[in-house]
Amino acid sequence: MQLQQLAYFVEVAHTRHFTRAAENLGVTQPTLSKQIRVLERSVGTRLFSRSPSGITLTSAGEALFPHAQRMLINADSALRSIGEVAELRRGRVRLGATPSTLDGLLPPILMDFHQRYPGVELEVHEAGSRVLAEELANGNIDIALLIVPVTTDAPDIETTIVYREKLLLASPPNSAIGPAIEISDLATLPLVMFREGYDLRDVTLRACASAGFEPRFAIEGGEMGSVLRFVEAGLGHAVVPDIALRNRHNLRTSHIVNPPLERHLAVAHREPTTLPLAVQAFRSMLLDGLAAPGA
Repeated sequence: MQLQQLAYFVEVAHTRHFTRAAENLGVTQPTLSKQIRVLERSVGTRLFSRSPSGITLTSAGEALFPHAQRMLINADSALRSIGEVAELRRGRVRLGATPSTLDGLLPPILMDFHQRYPGVELEVHEAGSRVLAEELANGNIDIALLIVPVTTDAPDIETTIVYREKLLLASPPNSAIGPAIEISDLATLPLVMFREGYDLRDVTLRACASAGFEPRFAIEGGEMGSVLRFVEAGLGHAVVPDIALRNRHNLRTSHIVNPPLERHLAVAHREPTTLPLAVQAFRSMLLDGLAAPGA
């Protein structure tokens, strides 16, 4: 039983006339009659009674008619849904991103994507890079903007480095610290420290350990937003990405030297051809947006 045969059957049932049904369908009457016979053989019984007075449905035809109509409606709906997804009128993108990228890099890209594809749902997961890598490996998100290298149990995760992130020292507005500071100088400063699981916490602690000291925490356990607010309030200093300071003009910033600290930000996902069409479109816009000057 084929959808085309069901469409022929429904049209004949509507018109109760083979020649008129063939004209409406744009086929020859012999072609239509042949397909109806094939359909009748496949269901094992006749569907139409033919007499000099006209065409009528048999009891089997009466039973098939509503189901055939529903199957054709469902098939048409399915094709429309596929077309909407293919044309990106519908779909979903599950994006994972670190807090600093959500604050500094992603908003204009998300806005452009939403304006271009308003029917595509954007679902954002905010977390540290290690958590995002696990979410990606487990299939809970489709694409992520995170710090590399990442370690996952999924060998098919691909990464493309898109941004070299410089780490700066953010200080309260009234701080007297100059435009550059060495890692060893952090030993004398109270630090506002990120919570466990943040890559920034690990980077800062490793840099301090390499310089031979343990940092002194003024406050510990914050997220990006709260860490920057604590610094603004004068509670201490924090090592943060340059992109997180783009909209924090009231904070003093110092470049970290001897050694400088930096991280590499990458777009991560599974093999591109396996991604849903909406995710492929977002990936292309993300790569283009982050490759643009000033990104």
